[in-house]
Amino acid sequence: MRGYRKLCVSVIIVFLLIIACANYALSRVPVRDGDRLYMVEINRAEDEIRREGETDPAGYRTLVNVTKLEKDASEDETEDFFQSGGDYAVRIIDGAYYRFDYETDAGKEYASSRLVMNSSLAAALLATIALMVWMRQKILLPFHKISSLPEQISKGNLTGEIKESKSRYFGRFIWGLNILKENLEQSRAREMSILKERNTLILSLSHDIKTPLSAIKLYAKALEKNLYGDNVNKKNEIVRKISENTDEINSYLADIIKANSEDFLNLKVQNDEFYLSYLIREIQEYYREKLILLGTEFEVGEYHDCLLKGDPDRAVEVLQNIMENAIKYGDGENITVSVEEKEDLRLVTVTNTGMPVSPDEAAHIFSSFYRGSNTKNKPGSGLGLYICRKLMNMMDGEVYAKRLENGMSVTAGFRVQK
Repeated sequence: MRGYRKLCVSVIIVFLLIIACANYALSRVPVRDGDRLYMVEINRAEDEIRREGETDPAGYRTLVNVTKLEKDASEDETEDFFQSGGDYAVRIIDGAYYRFDYETDAGKEYASSRLVMNSSLAAALLATIALMVWMRQKILLPFHKISSLPEQISKGNLTGEIKESKSRYFGRFIWGLNILKENLEQSRAREMSILKERNTLILSLSHDIKTPLSAIKLYAKALEKNLYGDNVNKKNEIVRKISENTDEINSYLADIIKANSEDFLNLKVQNDEFYLSYLIREIQEYYREKLILLGTEFEVGEYHDCLLKGDPDRAVEVLQNIMENAIKYGDGENITVSVEEKEDLRLVTVTNTGMPVSPDEAAHIFSSFYRGSNTKNKPGSGLGLYICRKLMNMMDGEVYAKRLENGMSVTAGFRVQK
């Protein structure tokens, strides 16, 4: 903000300098008197005084006043007669001094031009000051208040709520930050709850495993020491109990595995309806400039608009995940989005050029945490396509991938709303 104040002061100083220079330049422009009408009228007034002893300035266009210096005038009156401002001429008529004050059209135009120029520059200065004050109040101050929020959120500081602003520029942004913080808080609470329940379950199951393990250990020692001699029935019973305890341990292990493989993403979908054009437009607007900067040719094929089933936000998320994979693992030359009609489906396909995954890896690219051999030295979690499949299944759609001779294509199939 200190830098902005310096900028404002500098702008005002520059404007004042411009006004001063403009007035100086205008004052140096010579005033043209045109046909010098005032000289003609002074001569006429002089003749009239010689004839009639007086004259009336109201009958002339340029004369403003005619003053006679009396012979017995004091020294001060004489000084005022010769030194007062304005344009004038002095003539001696019948031994007396007459002063003819006049005003030319050029002088009027000069004054008018100067007034217009100064008024325009002053108005421009005031408008600039008003604009800078408005920018400070409506843009810079709200932005200054929220400038540190992304860093705080990244550090996990999710406490408190940001006061929403009525500003058309930051109102929706602040609302979005509040929603983000709320979602992060809910995710953190849900994660902590799941982690607590999972740890409790694992500790409980781990404790329960000790009982059948102890029993197996005792039965094994009894058999080792041949405590039952040749009693075959007793030995068979011991073997059966060992088997039962083993099954019990397997059951506990299955519960532990299940507890650790629950859907950790907790994805939610609000199925509704949306237009295909909305989906395509969102992808175009989001990726057009990004792909231009990357030097990637981006094409979108023709399609017929229609209503689709599903969650519009989740549908955009699906295509964004597919697009990100195409950008990250393609060769950066070309990415194409095409639409195909198939019965009650609209197949939206993202195709990228580059080296495809191997046939063996193609069957696993929709698995969680799976990353193919072509992802070496490229960041990622292996969840993008896994999330796509989860979301498409929840929207009663489908998603699949296809190897091409020089690239890959991933298709999301959305149901048509009938």
